[in-house]
Amino acid sequence: MNKQQIIEWLLQGDASIQYQTWRDLLGSDKKKFQERIASEGWGLKFLSMRNSNGLWGDRFYQPKWTSTHYTLLDLRNLNLPPKNEVAKETIELVLKNVKSEDGGIRLGPSTTQHSDVCVNGMFLNYASYFKTSEIKLHSIVDSILAEIMPDGGFNCRSIRSGAKHSSLHSTISVLEGFTEFSKAGYNYRKQEVGDAINSGVEFILMHQLFLSDRTGQIIDKNFLKLTYPCRWRYDILRAMDYFQYAGLEWDNRLTDAMTYLNEKQNKNGTWNMQAAHPGQVHFIMEKAGKPSRWNTLRILRIKKHFGIE
Repeated sequence: MNKQQIIEWLLQGDASIQYQTWRDLLGSDKKKFQERIASEGWGLKFLSMRNSNGLWGDRFYQPKWTSTHYTLLDLRNLNLPPKNEVAKETIELVLKNVKSEDGGIRLGPSTTQHSDVCVNGMFLNYASYFKTSEIKLHSIVDSILAEIMPDGGFNCRSIRSGAKHSSLHSTISVLEGFTEFSKAGYNYRKQEVGDAINSGVEFILMHQLFLSDRTGQIIDKNFLKLTYPCRWRYDILRAMDYFQYAGLEWDNRLTDAMTYLNEKQNKNGTWNMQAAHPGQVHFIMEKAGKPSRWNTLRILRIKKHFGIE
């Protein structure tokens, strides 16, 4: 397929894919396509699975991928309209009932004293996207900033097991959260949030997105797999898509990751969904081993942002 045919193929996908294709590849932010996300396809499926108590799954973080937390993250990544009342109401329920003593969001009833920085980053991402009142997010921001590590990144295991080195998994989640918080126009601890974004970006670049800064070896081969949804897991496509979304300029330390993405392109110009993270899901958006509209869209908008043909 040529580029125009790939665009046409993307526009035959779910309403969320259509909207993001128009916005990110064709430069036309057609809100009518975004409005459809709540009333058809994947967006409607997610919304229809909400329980009468206002939550998904059993509670905030259980069971894993069908929980309230990951469903809200999925809806944010679909680009459900930010004014959606269902999402906004559920976020309010979480803020009212799932706070830890450190001001962050706790994972379950037994974890009251300390929250998880990865989850706080993801929560801040969708809570900011759905325009939650800024003052209600202050304690979330506080809890995340309290966990920045000397190397500039974050690691949810720093409290649990005493980790001394930041994690790419945790750092990308925090970067997405802080960037969405900033894009929403919130100003709380603005300088410190901006500094944390800069140091987190540098931490990822220091690793050339997937290489050990000590040995130069691949940290985890799973970082090179094209998956979707990413959940809490890091991979090079998620990182590159973050870089384009944050409007960052090209850095030569992105070169090897971009090379890997290019090498994974199919002969017809698409990219596959290589693997799915195991676990119960509400439904399967795309099958592993098949051409993926999600991955093709994300890589094409990365290339467009960086001016790569």
